[in-house]
Amino acid sequence: MFLPAYRSADPVRTYCAYTGTWAFFGALTFTLSMVYYVRDAGLDPLQMVLVGTTLELACFLFEVPTGIVADLYSRRLSIIIGVVLIGAGFLLQGLVPSFLAILAAQVLWGVGYTFTSGADQAWITDEIGADRTAHVFVRGQQVGLAATIAGTISAGALGLISLPLPMTLSGAGMILLGLALAVFMREDNFHRAPKAERETFRQLAETLKHGLEVARRRPVVRTLVLISLISGLSSEAFDRLWSVKILDFSFPTVFGTSDPAFWFTVLALVGTLLSLITSVVLNRLSPVRLSSAHPNGVLAILSMVQVAGVIAFALLDHLWLALAAMWLRTITGTLAAPIEAAWLNRHVDSRSRATVISMVSQANAIGQVVGGPPLGAVGRTSLRTALLASGLILTPIPALYLRQRADRRTEVEVSRRS
Repeated sequence: MFLPAYRSADPVRTYCAYTGTWAFFGALTFTLSMVYYVRDAGLDPLQMVLVGTTLELACFLFEVPTGIVADLYSRRLSIIIGVVLIGAGFLLQGLVPSFLAILAAQVLWGVGYTFTSGADQAWITDEIGADRTAHVFVRGQQVGLAATIAGTISAGALGLISLPLPMTLSGAGMILLGLALAVFMREDNFHRAPKAERETFRQLAETLKHGLEVARRRPVVRTLVLISLISGLSSEAFDRLWSVKILDFSFPTVFGTSDPAFWFTVLALVGTLLSLITSVVLNRLSPVRLSSAHPNGVLAILSMVQVAGVIAFALLDHLWLALAAMWLRTITGTLAAPIEAAWLNRHVDSRSRATVISMVSQANAIGQVVGGPPLGAVGRTSLRTALLASGLILTPIPALYLRQRADRRTEVEVSRRS
């Protein structure tokens, strides 16, 4: 009877607290998870990749059913269920260092993520109105970044005591976050989505059909869908196996320790810093180049460098040179993503924009599910070969960018829509 009286927290503060807390606990889990999989759980390369594949499949299969909860019953309820499931997944992963338990944990937190995906933004938009959301999203992103840095440092400190400890605390913390949201989170402006706007499997099929039609008519869209698929075929294995290679090196002693928990914390912080720096650089580059209606040359160069980074990482046997190659991949990917997104958006109209973006994202997920396990199986025999194959898969991408030529009719159509 007394719970509704506590639901008086300001929605903006609630959203920022939710975003920051989620980011902190997420960093607490993910910073050392790869080290935990190898050192404590004893996973081999194939099992490492299957962990990621299981997560991708869970997110892919449950996106529509969990979206129905947010559309029909309550954004707030969907978020609370999702946060608790994510916490349960983190907790199970930290408490039971075995392959099957980790797979079950991926299902739990993957399904939990689909409950929160989109529901959190839809909730805050309902509560404060669409006109105020841009500022709130930026503020939430800033809070999340600061919390990620804090969570990364905390994970490193706790990991020096015990690798499962940060994951276990993260899982318990996420469950407590879900309970706190149940008490304090308001939902005053929720209305059931109209039947035509609800997520359904029929709608998913129609979305795919419409997206394929747009891709058939527009070469740029068709090419970007293919590039997304190829990227997915490569990325799942690399994202899971780079840590296995790094753990084979001997880390130098700094501040009296060479513990992988310390060094993986440093690597995570460097990755975050590089993302910030490249984002700043991107904003200072010539807007004419970045806003070009046909930036295929820039994207081709960035993809060539990215391919070189992945292949160099696979072949190099020196710790710092291998890390430099990996960070080169990170930098080029960070630079290319917004340029490619802007290019894609300029070649689709407003009516089909969400459909096409969703299809590009799904192509990447399908690539990860299809490409990950075979490369993981190769990694069981030769880790170098699996990483090298991951790089070679990417080699057609620069040519796919370069084969795109500016279509004057398309450019005129795009400029008119703009």
